[in-house]
Amino acid sequence: MSSSKSSAAAKAPSRKRGELRVAALLDAATSVFGDKGYDAATMTEIAARAGAPIGSLYQFFPSKDVLGEALLERYAIQLDAALGALEAEAAGMSTADLADALLGLFPSLRRERDAAMALIDARPDGNLRGGVWRDELRARLAALLARRAPQRSPEELMSTAIAFLLSMKSIVALEAEPALAGREAALDQMRAMARLYLVQRLDFHDEAPISET
Repeated sequence: MSSSKSSAAAKAPSRKRGELRVAALLDAATSVFGDKGYDAATMTEIAARAGAPIGSLYQFFPSKDVLGEALLERYAIQLDAALGALEAEAAGMSTADLADALLGLFPSLRRERDAAMALIDARPDGNLRGGVWRDELRARLAALLARRAPQRSPEELMSTAIAFLLSMKSIVALEAEPALAGREAALDQMRAMARLYLVQRLDFHDEAPISET
């Protein structure tokens, strides 16, 4: 996953203590951006949430835009690492287990994803950047599925990746409605549908093709 560079740069910490402080600042920014959105978030609130002096925040991140870019970069690294770990194990997993691992991926990074989406939406190039991220994620997932089903064509794998990601997006949206009556039962059904879809596409597609019309 990629992220663009800002004209100003974040200051890299030189000591372990600085690394811990930066991590705490980024965690706080993730929470504030995810809760309030980019425009409503303030550097003062982020510093307070981290329990750090405001000067410490500006020492490492000269502006809110630089801080936002650092968060996007961190989310890209986290998502890339998670997908890389799955890719390394995919060939030895059952398709059902791979589906379950993928379905757990976004929930495990929910705070980071919410903050990243808030940042992307607030930027003038947000639509372009979001499109680039979406295309990269589809390509990464198609490559991951190829490790599990190398006999499938690239076109088949890409269409499967797109459909499965849309299923994951719907599940994430439903997970964000904790007060909805019947939510847990509906989530169980949606996860089962996504799991069965992936199994059918990768393991049994030749025997029982799904109509694409």
